[in-house]
Amino acid sequence: MSPSEFTTDIVGRKVLDARGERIGQLASLYLDTDTGMVSFAGVAMLRRCRRRLVFVPLADATVAPSSVTVKCGKELARRCPSVRPGHALPAEVEPALFAHYDLAYAPAGSRRGTGRRLALRG
Repeated sequence: MSPSEFTTDIVGRKVLDARGERIGQLASLYLDTDTGMVSFAGVAMLRRCRRRLVFVPLADATVAPSSVTVKCGKELARRCPSVRPGHALPAEVEPALFAHYDLAYAPAGSRRGTGRRLALRG
């Protein structure tokens, strides 16, 4: 599925890794502010009786009626930078998130004035 095709109607579906293991539930979508394309999903996970939101890249993800399958593994997703549900990813954490998944990172264009690369899609 192309990043331009991700819409908020997939929010709530279970997120599976490349081997079919459940990572969590898709809670939110994040736009790359430079391209305007959805590039990450916020996935709600329960770990040690605590809910947290982890970020997984949506490049080459596939969407089924009840799930979204991403290319990264469950353990890689578990170890990525995370936030509590309802909290934004701080701009200073963005470089670490991209590095975690071996993705190229460049701060948002200065014309946007925020310095943020990822923005919650409404």
